Amino acid sequence: MSTRSLNPIQGFGYWWFLHHFCCYRNYVDGSYNEAHYDFDAAWIGASPMKNDFSHCEKIVKKWAFASLEEEATKGKHTLRDLLFFLHVPRTGGRTYFHCFLRKLYHNSQECPRSYDKLRFDPSKQKCKLLVTHDDYSMMSKLPKEKTSVVTILRNPVDRVFSTYEFSVEVAARFLVHPNLTSATRMAGRLRPRNGGVSTLDIWPWKYLVPWMREDLFARRDTRKFRGSNHVKSKDPYNMEEIVMPLHEYIMDPVAYDIVHNGATFQVAGLTNNSYYVESHEVRHCVQKYKILGEHVLQVAKKRLDEMLYVGLTEDHRESATMFANVVGAQVISQALALNSSEETAADSKSEQSSSISDSEPENDDHQVSDSDQKASEIASTENLEGKKERMTVKKLMTTYEDCISSLRKTQARRRTSSLKRIAPANFSKEDRLHVSEVVIEQIRSLNNLDLELYKYAQDIFATQHKYSMQKLASTV
Repeated sequence: MSTRSLNPIQGFGYWWFLHHFCCYRNYVDGSYNEAHYDFDAAWIGASPMKNDFSHCEKIVKKWAFASLEEEATKGKHTLRDLLFFLHVPRTGGRTYFHCFLRKLYHNSQECPRSYDKLRFDPSKQKCKLLVTHDDYSMMSKLPKEKTSVVTILRNPVDRVFSTYEFSVEVAARFLVHPNLTSATRMAGRLRPRNGGVSTLDIWPWKYLVPWMREDLFARRDTRKFRGSNHVKSKDPYNMEEIVMPLHEYIMDPVAYDIVHNGATFQVAGLTNNSYYVESHEVRHCVQKYKILGEHVLQVAKKRLDEMLYVGLTEDHRESATMFANVVGAQVISQALALNSSEETAADSKSEQSSSISDSEPENDDHQVSDSDQKASEIASTENLEGKKERMTVKKLMTTYEDCISSLRKTQARRRTSSLKRIAPANFSKEDRLHVSEVVIEQIRSLNNLDLELYKYAQDIFATQHKYSMQKLASTV
């Protein structure tokens, strides 16, 4: 098998398999350590001698120390010029984007390649909103002193369930095709043609969905070959004839590298989508030596401490209300101030234009053309800001509730349609309760850093909630 045709994640899985398989084989032969180091070296591109614990400890500590030494920007409770929504997958962030942020910001204020795009395009210098699945390393591309960060975290066990379910749901949509080759070709043709963004363009789904799609087609082909659609289990999380069982999914190298402790790595800036040069070696050292994870956890906690807002998926109503009062209120306030200043500037420019016209009525056609264009831009801005001027926190919450209700209905219909293609495998919260405690404990163990970070986020949320309530009370 050649690794040249493998994508980075498949490559990781291949080396991981070789590493563990060969380590076990050579342990029987009495040469475990030599094989162990050789295959790790093949993955991270380092010499064999650099793959011991001491090397990893040095690498992780050096990165963590530098990250913790970064000076915090003062005034974290104040919304700055740019709002960076660090969207951790499967936390409900998409509803915040559609039902909050798109009501607060105009399309022209969104940063290019922001939502659902993998890389940030800094060409638009004056954008005000960046919403992305990129990790915290994105801050290395942004003016930190002018950027406020917000995020939402979710109970790690529920997030793993949801990630698994969504991977299956999206992959199942391709089963309308007769085979995997047809599905892959069609997906490749559709994206460039309509100019839009496919789920296959988005991290982490660009890795998780093709992996699951290939698995679904393989299992369907096996059923056809056997001439039987019989399913032994009634547990949708363990229907191996149809879909990869949950207990297999969580133990796969792909899940190890992308899903487990994903929130911690994303907040720390260490995903496989990171801008940090050292991120991959640090992440793999932490995955290899669990004890080193504490250093990354401390960095992630520091990142949360410095954020304008940290929400919790489980405390949906309280989180949404706090977002409206902490973030929404400041966006509205800034829009009002901008509207007022631009009206003053427009009045001033109008007076100057009138004076110039009187003295030099036919001086420069190009200058007149520019003035007309500028006036049009100001009028457009006034219309936009007029909408924000009429917005209040109370109206924002009402709009949010209507929007989220509609969005959830749409998502539910699409989910039902997708899962019909792999019936009787249909996921629900009730079905999650029947998953064995052994599997649940495995998920907890594999996401030990996320569990700790989530507890920390709960404390931050409680503090933020108290602070926002006190601030509201002082304004009444």
